[in-house]
Amino acid sequence: MNAFRRGVETALGAFCVALIVALTLLVLVAVAFRQLGASLSWYDEVATVVLAWLTYYGAAYAALKRGHLGSPEVLVRIPPPLRLALFALSEGLVIAFFAIIGLYGLEVVILLKGDGLISLPWVPVQLTQSVIPAGAVLFIVCQALSIPREWAVLRQGRAAVKESI
Repeated sequence: MNAFRRGVETALGAFCVALIVALTLLVLVAVAFRQLGASLSWYDEVATVVLAWLTYYGAAYAALKRGHLGSPEVLVRIPPPLRLALFALSEGLVIAFFAIIGLYGLEVVILLKGDGLISLPWVPVQLTQSVIPAGAVLFIVCQALSIPREWAVLRQGRAAVKESI
């Protein structure tokens, strides 16, 4: 399981870095073209999509590293049986929330069949919006992969230390 977690972490981290590099290059190219008086008509739409992808996949990466905002110090002060029950409840709620996001995101993707981007009609909107269900599933997987370590730490009565992202 640890090898799988490390593999997901490596792949997802590399993908997020690739998205950051792509967005950076896209912005630099767009600025250069704008300075030359030849704005790229597709820049705003594509940059928005890349930023959305970075947000979704970056959120999944943060879930894997337990990098989202939380209050583990509060949870540690609760008696052990209740602490673990509340932790399980909170994890269940997070996973249920993303399952709902994923299901509705899939419906959105299905409804968008045949549509293309405004500025690049040959790019299917289904591709750009696939980040919603894919990101939700990935978030659930990453959250689930981070639970065992967090559970062990909470059982010991310690607050989890967030990994560096």
